[in-house]
Amino acid sequence: MGPTSYRTIARDGEVELEVKRSRFRCTLERVEDEGSARAVVERLRKQHWAARHHCSAFVLGSDAGVTRSSDDGEPSGTAGAPMLEVLTGREVSDVVAVVTRWFGGVLLGTGGLVRVRRRGAGRARRGRCAAP
Repeated sequence: MGPTSYRTIARDGEVELEVKRSRFRCTLERVEDEGSARAVVERLRKQHWAARHHCSAFVLGSDAGVTRSSDDGEPSGTAGAPMLEVLTGREVSDVVAVVTRWFGGVLLGTGGLVRVRRRGAGRARRGRCAAP
């Protein structure tokens, strides 16, 4: 028999970061299933159509049995996986994180991309964000 309770976020939120002229917006939302998580990603993709990337990660279920992540065209392993690590490390479930990136003309390198996405997902999780 699996766990009867689990942690999730208290409210949806966003945090915006600027690193070397690139703008990153991390959106964190509570969702009930994979379809809802994917719908959040698509909604943000349409809403922020001028952004280059909409990287995502989500964890679902009381046992965190469903996990997915996407680098959305960023170098492999620099976006979705680090965001997923933040969510699983905080032991939250039924949540989707999407980091939308507007490129500012300066390459950040793979290490820079990983750091900014972890920072964005972590800040949004701690509540240092404004409600969308």
